[in-house]
Amino acid sequence: MDELGYIPFSKEGSEFLFQVLAERHEKGSVIITTNLGFADWTRVFGDPAMTAALLDRLTHKAHIINCSWESYRLKQSLKQKVKHA
Repeated sequence: MDELGYIPFSKEGSEFLFQVLAERHEKGSVIITTNLGFADWTRVFGDPAMTAALLDRLTHKAHIINCSWESYRLKQSLKQKVKHA
């Protein structure tokens, strides 16, 4: 899942995603990219209790990679603009 939190979820969307990820818990891998820290996820999902439960499942046995480098897509876009200038 790419760009989690770019657009907040509706209540129904949040509940559906929670069900999908809860069902997936300990059955297979999930990769999520976001520019938000975990503290900001409640803003995306709306419900603090559901967000806490979701984070509990997602971070259990997780490999969290905190990336602080420049966006790869932005870097590619800038290269293309220079190439065509």
